Amino acid sequence: MSEFSAVHTRDQFTAIAGLRWRLFVNALRSTRGKLELLSQIAIGFAFTIGGLGGAFGMGIAASIMISAGKPELLALLFWFVFFFWQLFPVMATAFGGTADASTLLRFPLIYRSYFLLRIAFGAFDPATAVGTLWSLGIMFGVGFARPPLLPWTLLVVLSFAAFNLLLMQMILAWIERWLAQRRTREIMGVLFVLLLLSFQLIGPLARYLGRSTSRPDVQRYVDLLVPVQRILPPGLAGDAIAQAVYPRVMVSVTSFALLCAFILIIGYSLHVRLLAQYRGENLSEVAASALSKDRTLRLGWKIPGFSTSVTAVFEKEIRYLLRSGPVLLTLIMPMFALLVIRFGAMNAFQHSSFLTHAPDMAFPAAAAYTLLILTNLVCNNFGADAAGIQFFFAAPVRFREIILAKNLIHAGILLAELLVAWIAVSVLYGLPEFSVTIAALCGLLFAAPMNFCVGNLLSIHFPKKVDYSSFRNTKPSQTSALISFVIQLFMIGVGAIVFWIARLYGNYWIAAAIFVALSGISFTAYGMILNRMDALAMERQETLMAELCRA
Repeated sequence: MSEFSAVHTRDQFTAIAGLRWRLFVNALRSTRGKLELLSQIAIGFAFTIGGLGGAFGMGIAASIMISAGKPELLALLFWFVFFFWQLFPVMATAFGGTADASTLLRFPLIYRSYFLLRIAFGAFDPATAVGTLWSLGIMFGVGFARPPLLPWTLLVVLSFAAFNLLLMQMILAWIERWLAQRRTREIMGVLFVLLLLSFQLIGPLARYLGRSTSRPDVQRYVDLLVPVQRILPPGLAGDAIAQAVYPRVMVSVTSFALLCAFILIIGYSLHVRLLAQYRGENLSEVAASALSKDRTLRLGWKIPGFSTSVTAVFEKEIRYLLRSGPVLLTLIMPMFALLVIRFGAMNAFQHSSFLTHAPDMAFPAAAAYTLLILTNLVCNNFGADAAGIQFFFAAPVRFREIILAKNLIHAGILLAELLVAWIAVSVLYGLPEFSVTIAALCGLLFAAPMNFCVGNLLSIHFPKKVDYSSFRNTKPSQTSALISFVIQLFMIGVGAIVFWIARLYGNYWIAAAIFVALSGISFTAYGMILNRMDALAMERQETLMAELCRA
């Protein structure tokens, strides 16, 4: 029976690998597929440079630590790899993510195949690739300093990589489960806010420890934290190698055994979640709403000055966003970025902080970051509509009105975040000058319409079906993300030059005047592209239907 199961699993893996390969080859027949490949190569090249550069630095640091007789410091390197590996998939909203293995549940997969496929898909995540390269860098650094330890270090590093891979998949799986229902989504939102707020304690704590290392109470806390980190996986990985250096074989083996125990615990927790998915668990609120006894007819919203078509799409988009936990968590990041910069770890380097020397630039910087956060929404307007795109083509409504309604949502989100950012800047850095506020708003009058122009074109030419209830499936196409990111960096660069000129002359009204002139160009371009949306949508109808209606 087990032999048959193994053969069955191998056949399913072969079939899925062949399917993925054929999808890849067939995609290259279209211009879109070729551009996607070029974008993936460019992004992959950037990750490769970061991975190899980090691996080289990790290797040098590990070699120096071993040669200096301080192998216990290896735990610092493993902690750094751990934090990057776990935080990057959540924070990288545009350039992370791989295919979602849960879509394979519609096929007759056995559970073992499904579990292994989830792990295999996670192994191709950018964070996994970079984290693995950095871990291998640590291994080669230890092997260079102590060649006899290379086999043992390889075993420890592979186990540490397995732990991180399983933990990343477990975290994403359980977060998606908790965000699937409103009550748990609200609890997760509060916990997320508290976690981000806690980062502000890092900077003051670091400065306090730096000034008071000789105090007995501080030393007592340090003595308490060091043993605690040693019983956690990154500390166990470092300790397993450090104890082998001395050598203390039994202690080293014990640390490795505890690391393996963590792997088993995390693996079992992931197994519980994936088994529930495999058995058909569906925690979506859609089913509950379909069974609602309240069948009272509710009239749609009314927005003065806009047609009923624009208002209807506007209301639909608002309801989509309010049900998306991952998107809502992403949209609150600008405010917490200000908190972290002001009070967090970056504040430990006050003398090198840009905003410390130029606090008047805090609000323009927050406005630019707010615009950057909207990348996923702006460059993939129809992603959340999925198969609903068919109703747009069937309904007696112009695509110009549909796009306008979606852009109004983006503009509304931008204005709401700007208001909160202005209040946060006023509290953290002082009330922004009136001229600076006006200049920043005028800058957005130039940048936002241009951003919408690019996003509207990318939404038509490079659509991608997304699921805003999942962290894995909120990313646009790689081509859209790359082009949009480059365009936004260009606009931010133009804004930085304009503000630099205004600071040089000591008058921010100069920046406001320049931005108003530039906004005339961006609004003209936006109007021209908006008027072309109907023709473009009809030209790209097959592409939109094929990409958004796929299973």
